[in-house]
Amino acid sequence: MSGIFDVIYEDGDLVVVNKLAAVPVLPDKSGDSSLKDFVCEFRPGKFVEPIHRLDRRTSGAVAFAKSKHCLAALSEEFRERRVTKMYWAVTERAPQPEAGTLRHRLIHDKRRNQSKAIPADGEHGSDIAELSYELVGKSERYFLLAIRPLTGKTHQIRAQLSAAGYPVRGDLKYGARRSTHNGLIMLHARELCFTMPDHRRVDVIADPPPDEPLWEAFIIDPQNAN
Repeated sequence: MSGIFDVIYEDGDLVVVNKLAAVPVLPDKSGDSSLKDFVCEFRPGKFVEPIHRLDRRTSGAVAFAKSKHCLAALSEEFRERRVTKMYWAVTERAPQPEAGTLRHRLIHDKRRNQSKAIPADGEHGSDIAELSYELVGKSERYFLLAIRPLTGKTHQIRAQLSAAGYPVRGDLKYGARRSTHNGLIMLHARELCFTMPDHRRVDVIADPPPDEPLWEAFIIDPQNAN
């Protein structure tokens, strides 16, 4: 479905789509149509349920189970952190150093739907968020980071990058200077890798939304293609 999502992988148990619009993955209090609604239109009358979520304004790969058995099995994979994820983030400032790990204690304000990241070197606990990052491209004003979250917390990447001093482009909630024209922030779930219940390995790569020229500029440059 052009403009909302593209199907990037499908088999008898699973469909993985590339989320291209600022819609919630599941219905929420806004009442707006969700990604699940659109995927259900694509598969009318059949079971389909997201195994994980992305923030409304984040683009990229989202996996949907086509059976309750697959949903239960893959939900366990995600809970146990056996899924490999890689995000691309375009930031307004260069990270220093150019590669490293961020570790914060994350406090989520449900009323404001916003997380606060507090440096947490050496601390432990269920509220600790950790990610690794690497600078993989840059333009005159923006910087492309490859992000690998090591934990799974609400708004983790957005809050941690902002706390470190390099907010995601377009992310006004977390300190960006201006919005983007398509309503998305420039945080994209680029790679998703996991093992199916029958031991098949699924590896998908999702291209960034085509209506944002800055993504295209980074992808065209060979040094930014990794």
